[in-house]
Amino acid sequence: MNPHRRSPFVMVATILVYIFLYAPILVLVLYAFNASRTNILFEGFIPSFGSFRTLDGNVVQSPCGPFHWFCELSKNGDVTSAARNTLTIAFTATIISTVIGTMAALALQRYNFRLKGFAQLSLYIPIVIPEIVMGIGILTLFSQLFGYLNNVFGFAGGSKLTMGLGTVIVSHIAFMVPFVTLVVQARLQGFDKSFEEAAMDLGANEWTTFRRITFPMILPGVLSGALLAFTLSLDDFVITFFTTGPGSATLPIYVYGLLRRIITPQVNALSTVWIAIVLIAVLLIQRIQNREA
Repeated sequence: MNPHRRSPFVMVATILVYIFLYAPILVLVLYAFNASRTNILFEGFIPSFGSFRTLDGNVVQSPCGPFHWFCELSKNGDVTSAARNTLTIAFTATIISTVIGTMAALALQRYNFRLKGFAQLSLYIPIVIPEIVMGIGILTLFSQLFGYLNNVFGFAGGSKLTMGLGTVIVSHIAFMVPFVTLVVQARLQGFDKSFEEAAMDLGANEWTTFRRITFPMILPGVLSGALLAFTLSLDDFVITFFTTGPGSATLPIYVYGLLRRIITPQVNALSTVWIAIVLIAVLLIQRIQNREA
């Protein structure tokens, strides 16, 4: 029996799994080029130039050709604002959570202290518990804290503490830090301390040793954790839904609002762009992980 021969059952099962996973995404992208104002039926692809007639009889000019709904999306000011909020939250939360997670990983890997076991175990709690539970908990915390501070310090009107970009960033940091910590810890498992000892024997202090030796060696793990956190922040809906406020809606929240009114090809165009962004981030993570190996 040839050990390299592939079983037909395995091949068929693999194909079915891929169809199950990616067929909905392909349909979503397909409808971004739908020649219809609604996504109830697929009327065909938008022509390369000129105009097209929708199912309700309206004639729509298509100067952008097949990318008509992408052009319409670019003119939507609400989408621009939501995208700006999403990227601001993602970049800010990623930078802060990466710094905190890296320091936590170094502390847990190198030092022994009384509550080390509890600290290690607590990292898994934000990962394991349902996001809706964490979202409600963070919402309750902010509501009680802001209510207390507003009463104590007499904040009112425009100076009153309310939900906004700040609360979303803090909540994203709370659930992103464990992911970064665990990824960096995995990188530190095979770390050879002899390089640090050699550097310090040659006269380097702790900061120089970390900057010139330790950090470059763990950089692939740090970048992997950062890109993972960035991807999670871009896609998060549940926790953001509970902690957002006026003027701080992200793209997932905006898409949810559109779906409650009417499903248009703009939603599919937006989702297609977002899938492309996330796919690029995932490919970067995979490339860094391959370098680690």
